[in-house]
Amino acid sequence: MTNPSIFRVRLVEWRDAAETLARLRTAVFVVEQNVPADLEMDGRDGGCVHALAETIAGEPIGTGRLMPDGRIGRMAVLAGWRGKGVGAAILEALMAEAKRRGFRETYLHAQSHAKDFYARHGYAVEGDEYLEAGIPHIGMRAKL
Repeated sequence: MTNPSIFRVRLVEWRDAAETLARLRTAVFVVEQNVPADLEMDGRDGGCVHALAETIAGEPIGTGRLMPDGRIGRMAVLAGWRGKGVGAAILEALMAEAKRRGFRETYLHAQSHAKDFYARHGYAVEGDEYLEAGIPHIGMRAKL
């Protein structure tokens, strides 16, 4: 659900948008959340489809990826754009793409503080909380 007067979300390939996607993720994960850069850039991006949120002026403001096994991850929205529907639009775009590709469900490793955000989009908690890159996470899964 994008707000076309404020921002748009489109699907992109890593080879076409790697620099932009990496810059967004570095800003959120490496700089803001202190995730080690070598953990953030895991070498799997080339096999994923990526969502890119941009302002109407074309400024990148958020991203996420869908892995070949149906896992959604690397959801990152710049701090000034949080709470404006950008993350929801990215998630909805990736879920729609997963459904288009024939997946019956998607799963993710949510940062625990974002659990309610994902629950609003149909994700249910699976298992116990754990640490990933030093940040509390919880597994979640949603039917499509």
